[in-house]
Amino acid sequence: MNAVEYSEDVETVLRDIQPIRSRGSRFAVPILLFLATVLTTLLAGAYQEGGDPIRYPGDLAKGVSFSFTLMTILFVHEMGHYVTSKRYGVRTTLPFFIPGPWPPFGLIGTFGAFIRMKSPILKKRALLDIGAAGPIAGFVIAALAVCIGLYSSKIVKLEESDALLHLGDPLIFSLLLHLMGKTPPVGYDIVLNSMAFAGWIGFFVTSLNLLPIGQLDGGHIAYALLGKKQQYVSVGMVFVLLVLGMMGWPGWYVWAILSLLLGVRHPPILDEEVPLDVGHRLVGWGSLLLFVLTFIPVPFHVG
Repeated sequence: MNAVEYSEDVETVLRDIQPIRSRGSRFAVPILLFLATVLTTLLAGAYQEGGDPIRYPGDLAKGVSFSFTLMTILFVHEMGHYVTSKRYGVRTTLPFFIPGPWPPFGLIGTFGAFIRMKSPILKKRALLDIGAAGPIAGFVIAALAVCIGLYSSKIVKLEESDALLHLGDPLIFSLLLHLMGKTPPVGYDIVLNSMAFAGWIGFFVTSLNLLPIGQLDGGHIAYALLGKKQQYVSVGMVFVLLVLGMMGWPGWYVWAILSLLLGVRHPPILDEEVPLDVGHRLVGWGSLLLFVLTFIPVPFHVG
């Protein structure tokens, strides 16, 4: 009798503990990855500023501007997805940040961030809003970072610049340079400070997420707008990436191959035949315009 009662008590305790352990795991991994990515982006930013934080830990402070700006852009992007998913009742994980290598083995100290959907998106409005919320939110922060950072970014003569890696300019970046009077004249270049560089990365990340392929954010948006015709846009975009890889940046080969491996088709939704209202169509086409404004055919070149 006592043994039976003891077993039941243990089973009850374990049943009560399980949700607590699940909640703990739910928060522990994202927080640990977030902190690890803060560290790696701090290291990357410090090296970009000429520091050596491995030998001189105090130099880590030089990376604060870059790390804070980039992590804010990524965080706001993912929370845009997260909050909108919650609004539509779609279950998701918290954002997972991916730490990456820092100079000289890497450039920015992170491979980005993502959230994982734990239940399907069944409605067209939800698909569009969830897909668009992240890129739009992240873009706003990236644009603010670029505008603030450009104030203290220096314009130098090309022969005085010791930069080996040069960045391509998306249309929105060129527009902001013009509006702020920072467009370099012929024979000159602009050296971005840490905040402006992080904002530039934010534009690049926005364009990558808005590629209208498969189940990327841009794929969700294109499917909400075009339905099954989205697969033709998806295949066409993969072809474009392959061409750009041959003509400019080889990194597009990687994205094209990943797109093919992950799939260029989008899964169906329940209300495919229900048309979007005017407001959602504007959001959708505006998001695709945002892709055009932030896309960089040759993001990096050496010279």
